[in-house]
Amino acid sequence: MKLKEECAIFGVYGADDAAQIAYLGLYALQHRGQESSGIITSDGECVHEHRALGLVSKVYDEDVLSKLTGRIAIGHNRYSTMGLSSIANVQPLLVDCKAGKIAVAHNGNLVNAVELRRGMEADGSIFRSTTDSEVILHLIARSRAATLEEMIIEALRKLQGAFSLVFLTRDRVIAARDTRGFRPLCLGRIGDAYVFASESCAFDIIGAEYVREIAPGEVCVLGSGGPEYLRFAEPEKRLRRCIFEFIYFARPDSRIFGENVDKVRRKLGRRLAIESSVDADLVIAVPDSSNTIALGFSEESKIPFELGLIRNHYVGRTFIQPRQSMRDWDVRIKFNPVRGILKGKRIVVVDDSIVRGSTMRKLVSIIRQAGAREIHLRIGSPPITHSCYYGIDTPTRGELIASSHAVDQIRDYLGVDSLHYLSIEGLLTCVEDPDGYCIACFSGKYPIMPDGCLHKDVFENRIGCGEGFGVREELDI
Repeated sequence: MKLKEECAIFGVYGADDAAQIAYLGLYALQHRGQESSGIITSDGECVHEHRALGLVSKVYDEDVLSKLTGRIAIGHNRYSTMGLSSIANVQPLLVDCKAGKIAVAHNGNLVNAVELRRGMEADGSIFRSTTDSEVILHLIARSRAATLEEMIIEALRKLQGAFSLVFLTRDRVIAARDTRGFRPLCLGRIGDAYVFASESCAFDIIGAEYVREIAPGEVCVLGSGGPEYLRFAEPEKRLRRCIFEFIYFARPDSRIFGENVDKVRRKLGRRLAIESSVDADLVIAVPDSSNTIALGFSEESKIPFELGLIRNHYVGRTFIQPRQSMRDWDVRIKFNPVRGILKGKRIVVVDDSIVRGSTMRKLVSIIRQAGAREIHLRIGSPPITHSCYYGIDTPTRGELIASSHAVDQIRDYLGVDSLHYLSIEGLLTCVEDPDGYCIACFSGKYPIMPDGCLHKDVFENRIGCGEGFGVREELDI
């Protein structure tokens, strides 16, 4: 691994300290996006905003939060999957239109954003950001519907792709989720106030009670009368929730898609052990996302679990250029082997996935140098062979090692004694509704294809629509 994170969204209605609650919620959701963060609040009359590049802990302080007054707020942590990392693209995005000020925070990718944006630009619309999310606000502003809720619903019906959204107006917070349910979004309650979050782990930090998921195709309006549930469309007959949320993105202490992440992740490990038995002395994880999968593997295989790799949690960008002799420095700065555990042992290394393979190859070398006698690599997902268009910043297909190499070739490249991936069939046995998940990154069968190029910087460089796909993959309608 690693795939790039996606985004986190959070909303608060009816709390005296709405900005502080949003800050804590975003802090709990930091794992979903680390490029930038923003909070917008309303006190019923004025809207206040603060957005900046950086981690939550760096973006906000007491002075900033004290100026974000009001009882309603929305927030966003971003990892850019469309649009470059710049202050103009930091969310929530805010506009002033005939319905008043409205802000949006978005998790996902719109696969028809290119078509929609270029059509509006041809009509004279001016965009200030290069993210697909701004299209949503333009659609709302152009609507001629009578009420704001109707304007939002009209806009949502024109969107295709993955979107979990929270909107803020002068006196309301509104959430919506696409009809396929690609990305998670849930509702919680804290006293008389309500909160929205990408994952339920954000409720725990503020002492909120989990209420329920926002259903695919649903709009939830938080106003003075409590939650009001509307529909902008019926959910698709076959939902397409992102299976990678369970494999990697979501925190193990979260509940998403109606299931506990820890429970599903342990099932992945157990199933992996059943499919790939091995004679070994120890099981270790590539921390931290693989810890729970490795525990499941250990429980099923009866091979003891040990902490063979220690992760440095304080890794940021480094400005040094290491000497040529400092091989694998970029991996060594993040992971360090526990030599007393690994030396002379046959080791099962469990990771959640392999993307390019370059990082894993370096990590295997480090484990070998620590004295491991054998290294058996077990991956808690099937081979990633196709890019994602629904909110995960995966490399192009040509950069995915499994798209062009067989398992034995990858094994030899990584330098391991054996390599086994979890099968697609095995993966789907670990969730309660196996027909309701998107597995396009493993199968190439996309539930909905983009209307054109979805390069991350498509709106910066005006890349032509056809680039970036290669072969147009099979649709799975």
